[in-house]
Amino acid sequence: MIGNRLLLHAVFLFLAPIVVAWFGLSVPAAILLVLLLLLWRWLVVLSGWIVPADTPPVVLSTISVSHFVEKVRWCLDRLGVDYVEQPAGGSLGAFFIGRTVPQLKVRTGAVQSVIGNSAEILRYLWGRYGIDDATKAAFLRPTKERVDLEARLDQYGISLQVWVYYHVLDDRDVTLRAWGADDPATPLWQRQILKLLFPVLRALIRRSFRITEANYQKAVARIEDLLQEVDGWLADDRGSLLNDGELNYTDLAFAAMSGVWIMTPEYGGGRAEGVRFEPQTLPPAMQVDTERWCSSYLRVVGFVERLYREERNAK
Repeated sequence: MIGNRLLLHAVFLFLAPIVVAWFGLSVPAAILLVLLLLLWRWLVVLSGWIVPADTPPVVLSTISVSHFVEKVRWCLDRLGVDYVEQPAGGSLGAFFIGRTVPQLKVRTGAVQSVIGNSAEILRYLWGRYGIDDATKAAFLRPTKERVDLEARLDQYGISLQVWVYYHVLDDRDVTLRAWGADDPATPLWQRQILKLLFPVLRALIRRSFRITEANYQKAVARIEDLLQEVDGWLADDRGSLLNDGELNYTDLAFAAMSGVWIMTPEYGGGRAEGVRFEPQTLPPAMQVDTERWCSSYLRVVGFVERLYREERNAK
């Protein structure tokens, strides 16, 4: 696979100065080594055009527990797209190779395009599959109202990330399980690195997400403001959040985000079983928050549970 060959080339490129120093190579020998590495790189790229890698047409890069991943995964499943999920371990991709998830990789001939961020992925899905079957893809149609609401829901998702990490980072076992360290679907070497580098990853998470008491309180306030507003919308028994006559991707996005704390049995559509938690195994303070939300926002809970029960695997 061309990606693996390029990765191997990058490793040797980093090792080249060490090889030069270790063996005391002359300047001409060092230049020859660089030229050989450049030739190798060219041959790898050329081989990708002559013999394209046999990769699946659609690949979704994921991490074990991610509401943004679930948002995209649910829309792919609803469209009936045949895709392969490529799980990675927790935050390794973000902190060590600068790759966040979800990412959608789409192969067209010898070219593989990569689309990041859940909102951009859904715009691609609408543009690509709306042409094939406009009726089936109608739930992805991006009106101004839907796009504006989606932006708010994504902020809700970010606040939930702060909330989750505030509660779980001090519990090594829970955090590693959430990152997929015990999930057979996560590559073995990544599972081992997650365990080995846990203190480093935890420190990076604390800093990047600003996991402090003050930021946690702000995140909870933002979460509860949105839940209260949505709960009010649902008082008229509407079928969708925007009440625009049809279920759409914003409803699925809200359910995917809220699934993190409501923890419905259908979460992940069968692809998150390796990181499923029983509520009683979570930190006590986290249980207090979820119990308060479940009792305070009954219409939200009912709406999300209904969508998961009736729509999660709808084709």
